[in-house]
Amino acid sequence: MPTAAHIGSRSEVEQFLYHEAWLLDRGRLDEWLGLFTDDATYWIPLEANQADPFTTSSIVYDDRRLLEIRVRQFQHPRAHARRPAPRTVHQVGNVQVTESEGPEIRVGSTLILIEYRHDRQRVWGALVEHRLRRTADGLRIAAKRVDLVNSEAELDGVVCLF
Repeated sequence: MPTAAHIGSRSEVEQFLYHEAWLLDRGRLDEWLGLFTDDATYWIPLEANQADPFTTSSIVYDDRRLLEIRVRQFQHPRAHARRPAPRTVHQVGNVQVTESEGPEIRVGSTLILIEYRHDRQRVWGALVEHRLRRTADGLRIAAKRVDLVNSEAELDGVVCLF
């Protein structure tokens, strides 16, 4: 049975993940970027069960600086490949605190993302792992890994943020 501290931690973590999804769905990308630590990574592996981002290609592997560039490109008015911006709904579920040691918390969750763009709706499914870090400003994302269920399929241009 979980301890009271664990339940409080899980509730705090769930609220954080829901807030992250809310920011993405409303296009508040600067605020979303603010959720990441300076040493953060954002990873979308190409292969199922990929052990690390260095031995094979990834769909995305960004450090904080590359993630900032990705967000700026997404927001740029002449980024024609991203116009119109997709409308999204991020549905976060099955949140599990899998490890909590010191200031870091490892969290697993599921994500269903509905993306609407150019009169077309797509549904993405993913297993997500966050490594969250407690800071003076609250929880922050030190690492985010998004394992798309169909990562090895033809993806036809990923233009949304997970």
